[in-house]
Amino acid sequence: MPTPEPILSATASLLFPGLLARAQAADEGAWQPFRAGVDILPLYSTPDGHSAALLRYQPGAVVAHHLHVGFEHVLIISGAQIDPRGEHRAGTLVVNPPGSDHQVSSPGGCVVLAIWERPVEFTGN
Repeated sequence: MPTPEPILSATASLLFPGLLARAQAADEGAWQPFRAGVDILPLYSTPDGHSAALLRYQPGAVVAHHLHVGFEHVLIISGAQIDPRGEHRAGTLVVNPPGSDHQVSSPGGCVVLAIWERPVEFTGN
């Protein structure tokens, strides 16, 4: 059964029914290439730069060095991510404040929910 799209109106909140199931689904049609070895499933974006997405890292994937212009919240749904602060396993919420920067990798692969206050600025390859 298809998952309903998020509901958005001027007076209602966004709703994402079945989000965890979507994060674990192997439905390739919904995911889009983002970076080498990383796919993205966009959830929403606004004209002022707020956005959220599911990111699926293949084993060994690396997201190049980037700067956070606004807050980034990352919930590790499955697997683990590594950044300069260490390894972050499923169930961990990572909050990267404005002005912070890092490179992220996932040796074993992972799925995360990422929420951005502003788009990140990539500074590396």
